[in-house]
Amino acid sequence: MEPTALAYLGAGLGAGLVALGAGLGIGRLAGPAMEGSARQPEAAGDIRTSMIIAAALIEGVALFGLVICIILATK
Repeated sequence: MEPTALAYLGAGLGAGLVALGAGLGIGRLAGPAMEGSARQPEAAGDIRTSMIIAAALIEGVALFGLVICIILATK
């Protein structure tokens, strides 16, 4: 295989793993948050705020991983 083809393959696999990891992370975050909101409706606002901050951090890491994959593919 050519080095360029390997870079594209690595970038594609990396981007897929980043997307999969972010989806799983947000899913593991949202489930307990919904359960906590259902059990304590008075704390729903605080739970929602914490969940949104954590989801934004997960998405930030995922975006960083995707940028690394794009840089890898362009070399």
